[in-house]
Amino acid sequence: MVGKKDCIYDVVVVGGGSAGIAAAVGAADFGARTLLIERSPYFGGQATNCSIPTYDGFFTRAEPLEQVVGGVGQKVIDKLSMMNACQQPLRSPWGNVMVPVNNEAVKFVLDSCIEESGADFLLHTQVIDAKVIDGEIKAIECVDDNGKFTINALAFVDASGECNLAAMAGGEIFTPKSADMQVGTLLTRYGGVSQKVDIRPQSIKEAISKARSSGIGPMSKDSGFAMRVPGSNDVITILANECVDGLDSASLTLAEVAARKQARAYLQAFRQFLPGFEEAYISQSGPQIGIRETRHTVGDYMITREDVIQAKRHEDAIARGCWPVERHSNPGALAAYEWILNDSYYDIPLRSLKVKGLKNLWAAGRAVSCDLIAFASIRVMGTAFATGHAAGVAAAVCKGEYTFQIDQVKKELIRQNAII
Repeated sequence: MVGKKDCIYDVVVVGGGSAGIAAAVGAADFGARTLLIERSPYFGGQATNCSIPTYDGFFTRAEPLEQVVGGVGQKVIDKLSMMNACQQPLRSPWGNVMVPVNNEAVKFVLDSCIEESGADFLLHTQVIDAKVIDGEIKAIECVDDNGKFTINALAFVDASGECNLAAMAGGEIFTPKSADMQVGTLLTRYGGVSQKVDIRPQSIKEAISKARSSGIGPMSKDSGFAMRVPGSNDVITILANECVDGLDSASLTLAEVAARKQARAYLQAFRQFLPGFEEAYISQSGPQIGIRETRHTVGDYMITREDVIQAKRHEDAIARGCWPVERHSNPGALAAYEWILNDSYYDIPLRSLKVKGLKNLWAAGRAVSCDLIAFASIRVMGTAFATGHAAGVAAAVCKGEYTFQIDQVKKELIRQNAII
């Protein structure tokens, strides 16, 4: 049901992407009085804000495939499948395993998940401040077009992606230098594309090379990934890269405008030099440039590159990650990959979800505590479902208490069909 602005909650979740949905559903399933807050007019985060057509991180690269995310994430996949809005796992040209989804259906399914959970929720709501006493968040200040209002809770989950609540409340965070920050990408959907078009990376590279030679631009990348949208003549490309500070409106403004110019340039390039694109047009861009990285929290444990690529296990594991390290550091280059040992998975410990400096704040999704290399694996949406689920359950189990109660958290996650 729609959230109430004048009551005290057990758990408040900030951010309604994959991590936030999972956190709110997990907390509510435990019996906690839960509120989910999202500033957009719909849930889904990068999947719906940026039209990302796949959920990554549900399956390892191994043969046969091994599923490492269950719980709320699986519930979402099941609902999408019932709507014929989800395909079987698909391998990228680099061997990574993705689950193609319909973005519009994702909006409806996430609405359904949060309504069925019994959690309250508010869209169009921006968190602007936090009231903290002795290292404990007591309340958050929010705003909508009607003005400011306050929401009180015993525990909070930061699933904002940008670590907004952690930063406002004075938790321990860090922001990478601009040179270390991953670039943003504007996904572009082209309609009117022939079913016979060759969209392999090499074919895209050849078309872009010819277009550059003919003076077409601007185009940041000379090759990249494209995929067919199921049941349509549309193709989605991941090409228009921009260096962007996702926390700064001026930087975001420049990046959005520049990326849309790139989308037009790529359309011109493919119309002229990629057979099957002659009648193509842009059916959608974005609508928002995809932001991979901004702030990071510092938790009681920081997951490292070695944890990821060595497939490390932890006694307090509450989730699994399996997406390889995928860094987009150069706007003109393909992503750089590092692979997980034996194409397996690594454990995500509960300690990495607990934000230092704040007694009752848990991190989820892109906010999980990790170094910059590990982050390039952990950030994907399949893993975000898993860490969000764990953060929501931990917040509900611990509430105002400040000890981990790891056994109880694990027991509850298993009861909710999480894979840990």
